[in-house]
Amino acid sequence: MQRKAPGRGTVSKGEMALARRARLVAGVIIVTMLLWLAAQWLGGHFGLAPRYAFLFDLAALAAFVWAMAVTYQIRRRQGELAGTRENDRNAR
Repeated sequence: MQRKAPGRGTVSKGEMALARRARLVAGVIIVTMLLWLAAQWLGGHFGLAPRYAFLFDLAALAAFVWAMAVTYQIRRRQGELAGTRENDRNAR
């Protein structure tokens, strides 16, 4: 299914899926940062042991590594879709 995008023509299902994944990555990054900041503040406020701070740090790092991996996949897929669109234009 093709959809019209303002000023861009049509948007394919693949592009829509990439946009959804990009929004998911953005949400994960934002939520991770907010939770990490809250965990650091709460840890200092309540005097939690440093091992809990390291636990929160590792969880945040895992989320950021996931976000980077998915961002890389999105960029690769965008390149493939751009090549496909270019081939479609040349075939006309």
